[in-house]
Amino acid sequence: MRFMVIVKATKESEASKMPSEDMLGAMARFNEELVKAGVMVDGAGLQSSQKGARIQFSGNTRTVVRGPFPEVGQLIAGYWIINVKSLDEAIDWMKRCPNPYEGDGHIEIRQFFEIEDFGASAAVDHHKAVGEELAKQKK
Repeated sequence: MRFMVIVKATKESEASKMPSEDMLGAMARFNEELVKAGVMVDGAGLQSSQKGARIQFSGNTRTVVRGPFPEVGQLIAGYWIINVKSLDEAIDWMKRCPNPYEGDGHIEIRQFFEIEDFGASAAVDHHKAVGEELAKQKK
């Protein structure tokens, strides 16, 4: 099962404050554990929302809103994608994560939908074909 682990943004991350050397080292050691265990698929920190944009949808209309965005607690500062056997295993791994915040905070763990979660249909077959093409591009 694949899970996305979401690190929420803070005032500090939105102000583009870089993590300390100690934090970078602790995260590198944790990431190394995930990699050695064959659990980590991907992970990265994200630039502040000042360097981002949103596209709002209203019917067929698209409106671009450039950052920064005021809802700091709803923004994402980073993520991991991990592949484990269960939510409980994901929780166990992430409880070992260094605290990514200077104070209090939380990370969120969310399971991915897999193509097998959907019933058979032409749209699902199309998604499978696109996934196969993407896999070829990664080689």
